[in-house]
Amino acid sequence: MIKRIEAVINKDSVPEELKNQHKGFSEWDSNVTKQNHQPIVQIIIDGRDTNAVDSDGCRLPTLVYMAREKRPDCLHHFKAGAMNALIRVSSEISNSAIILNLDCDMYANNADSIKEALCFFMDEERGHQIAFVQHPQKYNNITKNDLYGNSSPVLNKVELPGVGGYGSALYCGTGCFHRRTSLCGTKNSEEHKGLWNSETRKDDNRTVHELEEASKVLASCGFEKGTQWGKEMGLIYGCPVEDVVTGLAIQCRGWKSVYYNPDNTAFIGVAPPTLDIALVQFTRWSDGLFQIFLSKYCPFIYGHNKIKLGAQMGYCVYLLWAPSSLPLLYYAIALPFSLFQGFPLFPDIRSRWFIPFAYVFVSKNIYSLAEALIFGSTFKAWWNLQRMWVHRRTTSFFFAFIDCIVRQLGLSQTTFTLTAKVVTDDVLKMYQQEIMDFGSASTMFTVISTLAMLNLFSLIGVVVKVFMGGLECKDMEKLVSQVVLCGLMVTVNGPVYEALFVRKDEGSMPGSVMFKSIVLASLACLIPS
Repeated sequence: MIKRIEAVINKDSVPEELKNQHKGFSEWDSNVTKQNHQPIVQIIIDGRDTNAVDSDGCRLPTLVYMAREKRPDCLHHFKAGAMNALIRVSSEISNSAIILNLDCDMYANNADSIKEALCFFMDEERGHQIAFVQHPQKYNNITKNDLYGNSSPVLNKVELPGVGGYGSALYCGTGCFHRRTSLCGTKNSEEHKGLWNSETRKDDNRTVHELEEASKVLASCGFEKGTQWGKEMGLIYGCPVEDVVTGLAIQCRGWKSVYYNPDNTAFIGVAPPTLDIALVQFTRWSDGLFQIFLSKYCPFIYGHNKIKLGAQMGYCVYLLWAPSSLPLLYYAIALPFSLFQGFPLFPDIRSRWFIPFAYVFVSKNIYSLAEALIFGSTFKAWWNLQRMWVHRRTTSFFFAFIDCIVRQLGLSQTTFTLTAKVVTDDVLKMYQQEIMDFGSASTMFTVISTLAMLNLFSLIGVVVKVFMGGLECKDMEKLVSQVVLCGLMVTVNGPVYEALFVRKDEGSMPGSVMFKSIVLASLACLIPS
């Protein structure tokens, strides 16, 4: 298959023999582009055909290719628009009661996952209340010590199940089984008990051509005009994280949701293999989540008296990722600056007021480490995650916070950034060896390296003052807390210094980034107190 794809790319056209095999290709001619084409629907396998079998003689399910219509003058609403078109077209062809939503970079790992999901939907007592069953996002390319903190075992085994305990599991956009009626704006009621096969189209006598033509209308640009699609029906438009806001809206219509994390992983995907890609992904997520918090869909407002308070608070843990960047940025900047100037931020270590600060710091980190180890992480994986939280909050979350505020002021529009997962062999080798990749001249890397250099300069400055006798013992006692925290920031940024000054491979920090970070950090240290 790879060779056939490469051959088509080299020829810059699809061979005629392939076009003849798949009539859908004939509609992709020189007159259309990816962003300007008619709706295309092709039923590749008709599940009603008794001759549609595999090599073992087993019946094959219906398989449909769809490309919804796109025109330059029509908003296509990114992934949400694609999902809504798929919902409508599938309702015309099969109208099955349950829909599985799976991203293109994920695959099914457990064939029994469908049966297990149906156990929730078909439960005699509460099944009629369930709108969707969400599986965790797991990946097949996680390194031994989870270099970029992608696997999130505590998130998958503690936090998300905790929110799901309120019947309000978050819809995460993939690995999710949906009840069709809940996606179509229907409110939950007792009438949904036992309604499974009454409206499926197994006995539809229309020909394949008739079904395709009827479906094309549903995948056209103009179909949604004057309807509730994107508002009360289907996935909600206008938000980079359409999945989370759609799940919240469904729950506020009276539906419940389930977070299901079986031992035999149901679906597996691909995690970002570079730091740049990982940070871009979190920028989009945190931007969209904060946008929900600032909109009418804020859980405390939209979900008031509709979902439980615990669920509202659980949502906001993630919706407030973006503003959580502000306190960490303050510490990352004010801490080394004040230390360099000899200005204490915390109580003297001999003061009883030092105890609360020490207690919170120590207990929080011990609890976090113990939790991670209990749920399968290594110490190094936990340490890598701490580094990633520092990088995320000082770059991804902060940029998302700025973007969201600017958008709220009407100075920009919502955009959707795709997360690339394909990298070169050299970059992939670095990832597998757990060597961080800083090889792009990204603004995020400039921020990361500048903060790392600022903390390093500050720590070196204090050490020099101590050895030169410029800092008395009593003054040093007031700065112990800052020295410890600054030292931790330097330690956690070890890979950054290595990329700046030691490494010579393609994953090292670009010279332009190193120059800017050193200049900016030096200027900050020269600011008079």
